[in-house]
Amino acid sequence: MISEVTYFCKIDRSMQPAIFYRAKADEPRPLLVALHTWSYDHSGGYEEYAGVCKTNDWHMIFPKFRGPNNTPEACGSDFVVSDIEDAVAYMKKTVNVDPNRVYLVGGSGGGHCSLLLAGRRPDLWTAVSAWCAISDIAAWHRQCKTTRFVRYAEHIEQACSGDPQKSAAAARECLLRSPVSWLANAAGIPVDISTGIHDGHTGSVPVSHTFNAFNILAAEKDRIAAEDIDFVVQNELIPPALDKKYRQDSSFDGRKIHFRRQSANARITIFEGGHNLLPFAAAQWLAKQVKGKNADWSAGKPNRIKLDSELRK
Repeated sequence: MISEVTYFCKIDRSMQPAIFYRAKADEPRPLLVALHTWSYDHSGGYEEYAGVCKTNDWHMIFPKFRGPNNTPEACGSDFVVSDIEDAVAYMKKTVNVDPNRVYLVGGSGGGHCSLLLAGRRPDLWTAVSAWCAISDIAAWHRQCKTTRFVRYAEHIEQACSGDPQKSAAAARECLLRSPVSWLANAAGIPVDISTGIHDGHTGSVPVSHTFNAFNILAAEKDRIAAEDIDFVVQNELIPPALDKKYRQDSSFDGRKIHFRRQSANARITIFEGGHNLLPFAAAQWLAKQVKGKNADWSAGKPNRIKLDSELRK
């Protein structure tokens, strides 16, 4: 049953809300920690994650972690990190969690926070799946400032107490709240990073954020050159210089895979789409990951329940 719960958060000794789902089986079951998007909190966006948890009989918690990212307590703050740590602790005390299968997933703002927590608390996770993620807050501020997505630049200024292009203190806050500052710590766990090739055009987060996150985790020989990243951002196409052999993953609902590369414990996928999260594809990959075993990068099976989110901002 899906229900709303509150759990104790140590950083300010408050009770914070979350959406909760308990698996039906009595034996230890995987835990999915699912994160809301940039402007939503625990009251919206959990349905797709709950659907895959019901299908797989996993436990789920969908925490508020201080809500929309327009306050100092939200947007990758220490409050956010602590709240998600406490959400995992709450689930381990409340339900029978398989300690070898604790998964983290999110898209857009949830993708940002998934990558941030991968770097700040890699010990908590078996594997992390991030979709259309913001990896650099200051860069996203610049990208949004003069576009129709200016409201996100305003949110960043509210959260970081100023314009990072004008204030050194705000720039430092953006750096502390950005996955690019912490991701190197996640080299020991599988991290899967995906985005639609048209994001930044039909959506708000340029694909450069995904490429740059992958480059931090990838071996030097596998990193994507800056000029190739710029080409994708500008043209919504994969440049000829990049290997384009991979074309299919059934769990992506027939969407073309424009580019995929795996290096060390990280994988990048650029698929046909925009600012999309494919919850079934995320769950298919996560389900194959077990702590203490090598990452499984094989393609998934076809999606029979057709969950596909064009993410709300």
